[in-house]
Amino acid sequence: MPIVKDIHWLGHDTFKIVGEKLIYTDPFKIKKKDTADIILITHEHFDHCSPEDVKMIQGQNTVIVATADCAKKLTGKVKTVKPGDRITVEGIEIEAVPSYNTNKQFHPKATNWVGYIFTVKGQRIYIAGDTDYIPEMKTFRADIALLPVSGTYVMTADEAVKAALDIKPKIAIPMHYDSIVGSKDDAKKFADALKGKIEVMILEEE
Repeated sequence: MPIVKDIHWLGHDTFKIVGEKLIYTDPFKIKKKDTADIILITHEHFDHCSPEDVKMIQGQNTVIVATADCAKKLTGKVKTVKPGDRITVEGIEIEAVPSYNTNKQFHPKATNWVGYIFTVKGQRIYIAGDTDYIPEMKTFRADIALLPVSGTYVMTADEAVKAALDIKPKIAIPMHYDSIVGSKDDAKKFADALKGKIEVMILEEE
């Protein structure tokens, strides 16, 4: 799947995806300036919605897709979404899907925070946001799934395995580890458990 080489992990839940448009997800601790076409922000916690980091990659025409509580902190072209919304930005189809905790209270369902499924070069990419393993995942269809694996605030590696088996992507990529919580061991555990079932790619942080 050639698109995978166009997915760059910048740490935590920050990905730079190079396709028809340049897309960033949850920019945090951005090391170098860039100009994104689209920035996708899943929720308003500081390590996902960071106005300083957004400014590092925001140009005059950058479109930011975010939840309503993030929009208050941001400037420029901001489109707000809630779970269930579908929009097209710069020709890229974007679906906002539910993202919440089931057995902890850091990300309550009532906040209407989101994950995204968006299409790049014909491939559907799912970024989960800060979520637990939730029933809605059975309905998600994605070719590539970016899944948190660290536990504490999000699902554990074991729970992420269940999520991957429900979503059935061609490739799963672990995230949300080796930064604030979690370690490379969580990514490895996730990959080992899916061996022979779903291809897992552990990306090197760039």
